[in-house]
Amino acid sequence: MKIQDFLEHHGIGRNPFAEEDAKSDKVFKDHCIINTYHPIWDKVYGDPSEPTTSVVFGEKGSGKTAICLQIARHVDSYNQEHPEERVFVIHYDDFNPFLDRFRDQIPGRNVTADKVLQQWKLWDHMDAILTAGVTGLVDDLMETPATRVRTSGEVQPQLSCRLDRHQMRDLLLLAACYDESTQQTFLGRWNQLRKSLGFSTIKSQWQRILGITYSVIALAILFTMAVRNLETVTNRGFWFMLLGSLAVSWTPWCWKSAQNLFRSHGILQKMRVGNREAGSLRKVLMQFTNDEIDSQPLPNKASTDDRYELLIKFQSILKTLGFSGILVLVDRVDEPHLINGSADLMKDLLWPMLDNKFLKQPGIGIKLMLPIELARFIEKEDRQFYQRARLDKQNMIKSFGWTSESLVDVANARLKACSDRDDAATLNDLFDESVSQRRILDALKMLRVPRHLFKFLYQLSVDHCNSYTDQAPGFKIDSKTFEATFAVFLREQDAFDHGLSAG
Repeated sequence: MKIQDFLEHHGIGRNPFAEEDAKSDKVFKDHCIINTYHPIWDKVYGDPSEPTTSVVFGEKGSGKTAICLQIARHVDSYNQEHPEERVFVIHYDDFNPFLDRFRDQIPGRNVTADKVLQQWKLWDHMDAILTAGVTGLVDDLMETPATRVRTSGEVQPQLSCRLDRHQMRDLLLLAACYDESTQQTFLGRWNQLRKSLGFSTIKSQWQRILGITYSVIALAILFTMAVRNLETVTNRGFWFMLLGSLAVSWTPWCWKSAQNLFRSHGILQKMRVGNREAGSLRKVLMQFTNDEIDSQPLPNKASTDDRYELLIKFQSILKTLGFSGILVLVDRVDEPHLINGSADLMKDLLWPMLDNKFLKQPGIGIKLMLPIELARFIEKEDRQFYQRARLDKQNMIKSFGWTSESLVDVANARLKACSDRDDAATLNDLFDESVSQRRILDALKMLRVPRHLFKFLYQLSVDHCNSYTDQAPGFKIDSKTFEATFAVFLREQDAFDHGLSAG
């Protein structure tokens, strides 16, 4: 018996339980994302007009990624209704590029992952978040298609005319330090951004103009004297004066170039998650006057102070562009290949971020979706950690759990989303009278999370269809099939929980 025949009999157009990952789950993204919620939704989402931090601990498959997608979708709707008070969303869920670059900065050939992550600091997180945010903003301003989703919150390029010269300088400095594009060259993209903003750099060129002008004059003098065969050409005093004056004319440019090369090396040394070359970064910094850059914060120190100032500048730019707040969605911290699911390594990566000053920045909300394995580390921490993190003020959810009743609601919502009928089938409609409502609830309680629910119901429907032929179909799942499939699934789930199975 075909599984499609079973589904069609119940008025279901597509299998609602085939997907396991929220990012590729069309049923969730097209339907359930706007009307299916976990009871903790309000506490995690908060009020987008006043972004707040939330710290959520949940096991694999509990829906942490799904709730991030829901937050982003609801913020999009909020932004459409409040065009001058929008929220800029930064997706901080792809750690691999940042960790790879960070590891390259650590001296030694065979440095272990734990040694690498023990050197990861809060300012590295801040640099990574600024990289994702600035790159996404520049992509929008230049209407460049992004290679991966870094931000959400559409920025209209014409709004850039609202920026004053100081904000244009700040945006260009942020782009110099943090903008990363795999589609364009660094210098080409930066100059394109500068031109689109209308930021004039003529004042920053006077040192070069002075040197070039005097060089042209010196060549003209030499050419004239050579043509007229003047004896002065062989005079040592003349050459000493000419070359000395030429050197003096280029001294301001050489001094500025040396200063910016020093700045570039400082940025590359302390901004350990970036991908820059000193030469190209120096060329960009040369486009600013000394007055424009001397007093500005740059990520060239091993501290968070300058990063906080850079975040404030980024907020100011976004506010002018119509964004009153920022949300940072932190997810998938167990997936980087350097961490490979290790709870100890996840702790090394995440613990620097648990800082009350960072988590409670005005206008910025950090949504941390963390694996449940990290919750036990929280319980073992000392007083100093609790004073620094102040998790009592961070809307902490200790366990992102599901009851059997809430899992039934999720299953019914997906069945309704895939139904071809106005009167959609429910989960109970798939079973015959031998499978009671109480038995279904007891079984779902042991499944714990939506991902296990979807896997079980998918396998159950497959096993049921394999028990019948096309000529003699059966459209209700009986108790025998239910119990047999459930027993096998529980064994596989137990093996997965103990790390002995892929799940």
